Amino acid sequence: MDASDWDRRYAAAELLWSATPNLFVHDELADLPPGRAIDLAAGEGRNAIWLADRGWRVTAVDFSAVAIDKGRRLAESAGVGVTWMVADLLDHAPEPGWFDLVLMAYLQLPPEQLDTVLERARRALTPGGVLLVVGHDAENLRHGVGGPQDPAVLYTPEGIVDRLPGLWVDRAERVRRQVAGTDREAIDTLVRAHRPAA
Repeated sequence: MDASDWDRRYAAAELLWSATPNLFVHDELADLPPGRAIDLAAGEGRNAIWLADRGWRVTAVDFSAVAIDKGRRLAESAGVGVTWMVADLLDHAPEPGWFDLVLMAYLQLPPEQLDTVLERARRALTPGGVLLVVGHDAENLRHGVGGPQDPAVLYTPEGIVDRLPGLWVDRAERVRRQVAGTDREAIDTLVRAHRPAA
């Protein structure tokens, strides 16, 4: 799907996703001291707004102008400041060495494009900075529910870790989450890593 497809999808619903942060984002990042963060493929900004509410200085990037506009309004309603940016992550490179946290949640890309985005994400980290990647796992096709059905864009923990040379991996595993309105679970990849301190 391109930006115009996502614009239509975001325009068709008041909120495409929930207003609360992703379960794994909350659990993995709640104890981090605030600093500078970037949310890559931020969508309507639920994770960015949650981080900003916790004191982070957050930049939220997405290629859907509709999603960014919705995020901006939600942040204003919540009384928090977020820097919003409409940009395609295949073209946009975050400032190297600038962010204490880089978040990438459910950005499902073919391997070469994923390589590009993860390399830029890795370079954007400060020494000691944390990278959190969460996405639909390949096992979801057989044993889970929802998410893309194209295996080329699904993650594995090993596949993400292999794309993060120079980072120390704190956690890399498959995780499960209950899908709202069903009795079934989705299977995701979760990788948390950090850049070694100088």
